[in-house]
Amino acid sequence: MSFRSSNASSGMGVADHCMHTFLELKRKKVHRYVIFKIDEKKKEVVVEKTGGPAESYDDFTAALPENDCRYAIYDFDFVTSENCQKSKIFFIAWSPSISRIRAKMLYATSKDRFRRELDGIHYEIQATDPTEMDLEVLRDRAH
Repeated sequence: MSFRSSNASSGMGVADHCMHTFLELKRKKVHRYVIFKIDEKKKEVVVEKTGGPAESYDDFTAALPENDCRYAIYDFDFVTSENCQKSKIFFIAWSPSISRIRAKMLYATSKDRFRRELDGIHYEIQATDPTEMDLEVLRDRAH
């Protein structure tokens, strides 16, 4: 079964590997995070980097480029006030203010289609600088 699809507005497809990697994070907890980028030559979203289950939120944010856009999935584990272990999956649209305008437009027009492919996302964050996706922001959204 192929998940490859095309976005009519931007022409961006989604590589099968993206879906497989997302499902590994969601179901098997193989990854703490997945960073995706748009491969302009192939005209599709591809997996750029994954982080192992032991990696921290700081490792994740350090893996995002300072000056280019990316999509990312982060599996956020936390303990509720009732002392229950929980996990929420965040979709992060990273679009730093210093990135190229073309990149911002490309990622913005492809985001909704790509996001819809990923079934099981709990929260979405759009960030233009690191403070907009600080760990506290995730904690506030998850509780």
